[in-house]
Amino acid sequence: MLPLFARAGAAMVPGASKLPFVGGGGGRDVPDLALHLSDVAIDPDRLSAYNRVCGFDLRDEIPVTYPHILAFPLQLALMTDPSFPFGAIGLVHIANRIAQHRSIRSSERLDIVVRATPVEPHPRGKQFSLISEVRVGDELVWEEVSTNLKRGGSSENGGKPPGAELPKAEDLPATATWSLGGDLGRRYGSVSGDLNPIHVHPLTARLFGFKSAIAHGMWTKARCLGALQARLPEAFTVEVAFKKPIFLPGKVEFCEAAVPAAAFDIQFGVRDPRKGSSHLDGRAFSG
Repeated sequence: MLPLFARAGAAMVPGASKLPFVGGGGGRDVPDLALHLSDVAIDPDRLSAYNRVCGFDLRDEIPVTYPHILAFPLQLALMTDPSFPFGAIGLVHIANRIAQHRSIRSSERLDIVVRATPVEPHPRGKQFSLISEVRVGDELVWEEVSTNLKRGGSSENGGKPPGAELPKAEDLPATATWSLGGDLGRRYGSVSGDLNPIHVHPLTARLFGFKSAIAHGMWTKARCLGALQARLPEAFTVEVAFKKPIFLPGKVEFCEAAVPAAAFDIQFGVRDPRKGSSHLDGRAFSG
């Protein structure tokens, strides 16, 4: 993973995108490329560490967000491919949708494929999504759509950003307060493989315009689902929109409410306890 992050960082050097081994200057659209990992085994020690940092109980079934970290090396490899139009560092993860068709046992072997959608306009720039699929044999068990924004050159034809229809965290009742340590980004990065410098240390985060390190969006999503774990069915969909960064160390409120008369439909979110503004808006539901 470190060589991929080094390649991602190299793309930020002026003129480096013209080099044949550096992504970020390959063209106007994403490459027609699918990357694969076959017969992937789940490391029990890594799974246990992931459960601890994200607040999941240790079970035979893996957390719904765990396949994301298994697919992440393919996602980063795709975004650092020389033909990819944007540099990986500097992209903003703005939304994530996961459909789990059935629970995945920790003993199962997985086949993973990742591809990218075409570039589309966004009100604040351009967006694309990374599509990840996990199969056990020929059975599709898990799918993810992870949407990223390249800021700049805003478009009036961008329409509503992903997740605009989700319930707002500021409108939901708070059920818990979480105190987040300054080392959270490093702890999550060590088990997820996501060592983006904006997450791991205040000094490297400041190089990218942040006053301190910020929590990973996918940690925030996972932590919410860890809090809801006892109520999650075997098959469901969960989607979130990442609204504003969580600076570390910090304190946030977890908010949630079940939709009356629905078989399974929980609105949830994370917000700033002082300002009341959303860090994450989300919904988990059957279907």
